[in-house]
Amino acid sequence: MARTTYITSESVTEGHPDKICDRVSDAVLDVLLGEDPESRVAVECLVTTGTVIVAGEVTTRGYADVQRIVRDTLKEIGYTNPEFGIDNEDAGVLVSIHEQSADIAMGVDSDENKEQGAGDQGMMYGFACDETPELMPLPIMLAHRLTRKLAEVRKSGEIQGIGPDGKSQVTVEYLGDQPQRLDTVVISTQHLDSTEIDSLRREVTDKVIRPVCADHMDDQTTIHINPTGKFVIGGPQGDTGLTGRKIIVDTYGGVGRHGGGAFSGKDPSKVDRSATYAARYVAKNIVAAGLARRCEVQLSYAIGVPEPVSVNIDTSGTHAVAEERIVELVDKHFDLTPKGIIEHLELKQPIYRQTSAYGHFGRPEFSWEQTDKASALARDAGI
Repeated sequence: MARTTYITSESVTEGHPDKICDRVSDAVLDVLLGEDPESRVAVECLVTTGTVIVAGEVTTRGYADVQRIVRDTLKEIGYTNPEFGIDNEDAGVLVSIHEQSADIAMGVDSDENKEQGAGDQGMMYGFACDETPELMPLPIMLAHRLTRKLAEVRKSGEIQGIGPDGKSQVTVEYLGDQPQRLDTVVISTQHLDSTEIDSLRREVTDKVIRPVCADHMDDQTTIHINPTGKFVIGGPQGDTGLTGRKIIVDTYGGVGRHGGGAFSGKDPSKVDRSATYAARYVAKNIVAAGLARRCEVQLSYAIGVPEPVSVNIDTSGTHAVAEERIVELVDKHFDLTPKGIIEHLELKQPIYRQTSAYGHFGRPEFSWEQTDKASALARDAGI
């Protein structure tokens, strides 16, 4: 008999301190890739009250005005009011960037006698399931839609007096592995001290939650909006931010494992990023092909070595063909070397700034979300 369970995922807006850092790191990366697609970039950011620190390792023929990128990013997100603890005009910006280590570079560099190897060791995961049209878990998709909608109503002025920092959390009730209903929604949004809380709660319910979640709600769904009653001190003033700290938000919301490292600020020679995108690409095509209803792909690499050390497939018992056969089909249809991943998914392009908020997966604008291998996988599997 199927068991009732509850799965919770969260998302944060682009004004969350950690997401400011992700946006800055990926904006620097995009500028450099736009000028030099061979750029090697690993840029981290820290943000606190009134201050942004950008550090890392870069080897490139391009140039990025990091000071300008930081200020433009703050302005774009909405940090233009000193009341929110940091603003684009007055923030202090400190930059410390140096060249990529030669010891790391020699594992990635290639020539006519040596194929590009992985930029580091590590294990990377990809996941897909049939819960949503995007082949993503429902909780994280709803959480992202809520934070994106929260940012939209702030920027449009549809809801007045709210700030850039905000979070969502959704709990979905499942029967077995199938979502049944939305059990709980939590929204926390930064606001001006003058904002009337009861009015804010009504507006967030009517203009954010119901437009996004109505199809999944019932009369038993619980809603919490700014549960403490006050969220004036937010953003970097309330919480120091760091690049890569919202990695579960960036992936599957806690459904499926996560390995390797974070993504933002890293060029695609870093398998932390490119192989994680490839693992999602493989998993999504497996599910789209009907080989399984749920699929988790694990890839692992050794620094300087092109071929994956291991490829593992886990379908949680939902496979239509044997998992061993699925591994064979993956080996046949996917080139999972760093060079193969980068070329097939066209990753040496300035596409990363837009990944820095609202998730890296389940978004059709990205190449790793295409299902162009599904028909060939299904045919070879005899489905």
